[in-house]
Amino acid sequence: MITKGIRGAITVEENTVQALEKATLELLDEMFKQNNIKDTKNISHVIFTTTDDLNAAFPAKFPRIKYGWNDVAMMCFHELNVPDSLKMCLRILIVLNCENDFKPKFVYLKGAANLRK
Repeated sequence: MITKGIRGAITVEENTVQALEKATLELLDEMFKQNNIKDTKNISHVIFTTTDDLNAAFPAKFPRIKYGWNDVAMMCFHELNVPDSLKMCLRILIVLNCENDFKPKFVYLKGAANLRK
């Protein structure tokens, strides 16, 4: 087994707990679906970042509650405040213990899809 990262990003509609929860869970669900992750036992850790205009809640709170991720190491940080960069953006990095041939599928939703154009 080796360790690989799966990146994802989504824009958030507003800086509220409800909007952050919705965006966090939507992105995680899509990352799980596209990467065929059925079980969290192979997750090493998860890093959440937000642009500095998103501070209503810690994104790690939501999967801890919804998925019961009490044994998954998670951290939340702010992104660098780069001039003219995408605003209201949540990014997630899932670090996964996997087989050598696993090919991560990165997921960019809503306005974050522009990050890969």
